[in-house]
Amino acid sequence: MIEIHDKPATGATIRLHASDNVVVARTDLTLGAKLEPEGLTCRSQVQAGHKIAARAIRQGEPIMKYNVVIGFASTDISPGTWVHAHNMEFREFDRDYAYAQDYRPVELLPESERASFMGIVRANGQVGTRNFIGLVSTVNCSATVVHKIAEYFTPERLADYPNVDGVVAFAHGTGCGMEQTGEPMDLLRRTLGGYARHGNIAGSLVVGLGCERNQVSGFLKEQALEENSRLRAFVMQESGGTRKTIEAGIAAVKEMLPEANRVTRIRVPASHISVGLQCGGSDGFSSITANPALGAAMDLLVRHGGTAILSETPEIYGVEHTLTRRARSREVGEKLIERIRWWKDEYTVGRDTQINGKVSPGNQSGGLANILEKSLGSSMKGGTGPLMEVYRYAEPVTQKGLVFMDTPGFDPCSATGQIAGGANVILFTTGRGSMFGAKPVPSIKLATNTPMYRKLEEDMDINCGKVLDGAITIQAMGREIFEHILRVCSGEQSKSELLGLGDHEFVPWNIGVVG
Repeated sequence: MIEIHDKPATGATIRLHASDNVVVARTDLTLGAKLEPEGLTCRSQVQAGHKIAARAIRQGEPIMKYNVVIGFASTDISPGTWVHAHNMEFREFDRDYAYAQDYRPVELLPESERASFMGIVRANGQVGTRNFIGLVSTVNCSATVVHKIAEYFTPERLADYPNVDGVVAFAHGTGCGMEQTGEPMDLLRRTLGGYARHGNIAGSLVVGLGCERNQVSGFLKEQALEENSRLRAFVMQESGGTRKTIEAGIAAVKEMLPEANRVTRIRVPASHISVGLQCGGSDGFSSITANPALGAAMDLLVRHGGTAILSETPEIYGVEHTLTRRARSREVGEKLIERIRWWKDEYTVGRDTQINGKVSPGNQSGGLANILEKSLGSSMKGGTGPLMEVYRYAEPVTQKGLVFMDTPGFDPCSATGQIAGGANVILFTTGRGSMFGAKPVPSIKLATNTPMYRKLEEDMDINCGKVLDGAITIQAMGREIFEHILRVCSGEQSKSELLGLGDHEFVPWNIGVVG
């Protein structure tokens, strides 16, 4: 487990562990600046969030941050020197997975002490945080139709249905020209099925073209979905074409709206909250403020019986051993490593991808040198509890507690899988300022630093930069995040909802051959 010091930051630099050979600049530093209490002199200008050598580091020696290897010195590095991609390198190294060695069961709070929120209880027992009607295209060829149906239902036309949050189209770029059987088609269908039956969906329309590989009939059968008053299906070639299908879809939604509007929120336990954890536009402060604070909030949620879904497989690479050690069994830990090896040995061989070392230009500018350093912070979002299960992309998440879902690091694609698996809220940390929404669930964005929060306050929900400013501890920040989650799940709108984000972030993972 990565040891996180729960104390406000002070001084020009931050030491994260006594054994580290680097410290992190808390503010922009100038050449010659005196760095106390380290007793260092800054040998160059260093941006906030970047690393500085705390002692002499020999060529080939591991660079340690939080007492975790984040790279290796590519040259001799003098004390006070800026440490980044120019003088440290990504390199594979052995890690002890120690399956389940550190497993400790969660101490759940007594039911009388558990938090609650105002949720929407469906007839099948699912609990939603929002109330949408969803339009699912089986293939890109029906994407325009579902968008046109959704566009008809303007706020003015929905004014008589105040309990309906909107009509949203889930269109994508695949469904044909792909493998007809096997994991690529299975993955697409379970993603679409997860949205069609999601707890935040009051009713669904499924729209196909008719000649595509992902046939409407095959999709419904495989996903055990049956047409009823809450689920209607249309095939454009059978309905008379584009215009007639749009008209039929609009009429079907109109029939669904009165029933969808009858929902009322009631008080339900926080155990019904399932959080999809995301980070994007990360910086050097992600592992110091927002990610560990979100982890503290997830530790709270799990004690209240809820679920935290950690994902983004390329962004836990290099620290996956900190999760396997906490797995509830060897079997669970081995599931995670099997996914890592698939990425490394099959999916990304010879490709210029994150898991093979390189991170985005924004990450580099923010102080992250490679994927090992990024993963160090990314993994913290899940908290410190045991890893209870590992899922493939878009599989239904049924296990409570901290779980892992295999997804890409690309945020819309990753969140799509989490939502299909049942996440009913997204928590998204960012250091550079990611703008994100993901209908049909609310997205809560956490800023890692105060300057970015102030600049982008219209998009950011919570300022975790208060930790960096010395105003609050990690644990207190986690409590603030947890309380905010309860309010948003009860209906309070997030910043991304107020801005109308989320109509175009449905991105199923396309892992197959396009032909």
